[in-house]
Amino acid sequence: MNKLATSRRLTESGIIAILRSHTGAKLIEAAKALVAGGIPAVEVTMTTPGALNIIRETKRALGDSICMGVGSVLDAETARAALLAGAEYIVTPIVRPEVIQLAHRYGVPVLMGAMTPTEAFTAHELGADFIKLFPAETLGPGYVKSLLAPLPALQIIPTGGVTPENVGEYIKAGCVAVGAGSQLVNQALLDNGDFSQITKLAAKYVSAVKKARGLLPPASA
Repeated sequence: MNKLATSRRLTESGIIAILRSHTGAKLIEAAKALVAGGIPAVEVTMTTPGALNIIRETKRALGDSICMGVGSVLDAETARAALLAGAEYIVTPIVRPEVIQLAHRYGVPVLMGAMTPTEAFTAHELGADFIKLFPAETLGPGYVKSLLAPLPALQIIPTGGVTPENVGEYIKAGCVAVGAGSQLVNQALLDNGDFSQITKLAAKYVSAVKKARGLLPPASA
């Protein structure tokens, strides 16, 4: 899949699911549940034990039905290892120029973490495809509107505290997608193997995004 096609898949559902756990167990099943709920873009963070193997096995199990990413990347070496394991896009929590260079070399999208206007525009100038606004819960949709007013070229994906109830506000504020972590897949759901609930939550997020984008038919009276 080329970079443009991958970027399109990251924004089409409007949700990028973030898988983070103290153990890699059950994450492949969680990824399957997310895809079943309408979210093809799934990111496994490097803070998860065995992350590279999880990325490799999840991509092998789900093939083209999933758009597999790697998160919490802090250096180019880690990014390259993840790409070789099957990751199709890279996500960082901070501005890391070397990771952008590596992503360009391999022709994959990079979501660069930023918080301030200067950080966000610096990442954009360096060649980041998307700006991961983090931590979003301390900023909110109003901040996105304020940021985009003077910097409309930014492709913003907020992460942190995004719920089915507020995701529409972020989309209406101008975000191209959002990142959803523990509000979508948390440790309790994983421990209990409640994958049907993960699918239901995924579908709820996707529906809220469609509504915010005006893609759902109006409710009948």
